[in-house]
Amino acid sequence: MEKLSNSPNYRPLYEQIKVLITQSLIGGEWRPGEIIPSEIELASRYKVSQGTVRKAIDSLATENILIRRQGKGTFVATHEAEGMKLRFLRLTAVNGQKELLQNEFLSCVKSKANAYIAQILDIKAGASIIEVKRLLTFSGRPLIYDHLIVPAAPFKGLNSAKVEESNGSMYSMYESQFGVRMIRAEERLKAVAADKEVAKALALKEGYPLLSIERVSFTYGDKPMEWRLGLCLTDDHHYMSELE
Repeated sequence: MEKLSNSPNYRPLYEQIKVLITQSLIGGEWRPGEIIPSEIELASRYKVSQGTVRKAIDSLATENILIRRQGKGTFVATHEAEGMKLRFLRLTAVNGQKELLQNEFLSCVKSKANAYIAQILDIKAGASIIEVKRLLTFSGRPLIYDHLIVPAAPFKGLNSAKVEESNGSMYSMYESQFGVRMIRAEERLKAVAADKEVAKALALKEGYPLLSIERVSFTYGDKPMEWRLGLCLTDDHHYMSELE
């Protein structure tokens, strides 16, 4: 029964099932927030044991692609879920106090990808991109200058009005309006000095020290879909990351 692949580049059976489930997610068979078939149904579909399917689902759940809900089943993770909307935002008040997070829209323009952005997003240099700039405010105080770039083709129709209407997680908007779900991100951190544009936006002196967080977010199939630069004021906030 447990066959599936005789490829010389053999991978464990549960990983092959994991790939097949992911392909169904990419194809839109199960949308964010929807329940997927039971382990028994998937085992019958792929002609493998229920234990193999369980191991594949466990792996996808660990990666926050699927979510198990006791007594209800397994669901496709969504950025609309509580606790997932701001999944990649790690700036936290030093005193641990919860804050009201909002956005202040600055701009949304179409432009052409330079060589660096083209390489990051795996598109051709000169390809159409959409650039968004905004401020992220914590309890009314601007703390992050947010500059993000996405390829124009998958986000056709993304404009100033949509960004302003979202007033929250861009990832939720990508998912609900464009069918693009970010499942993981890579970040690079370093200390920088605020330039004139950023200093003015954050009401700081030019040259003020900031934490730079450069992030690339990926959708299914490990495809890069967004480049983002967050320039953060960290006088009374810090970057918090849980390590396992």
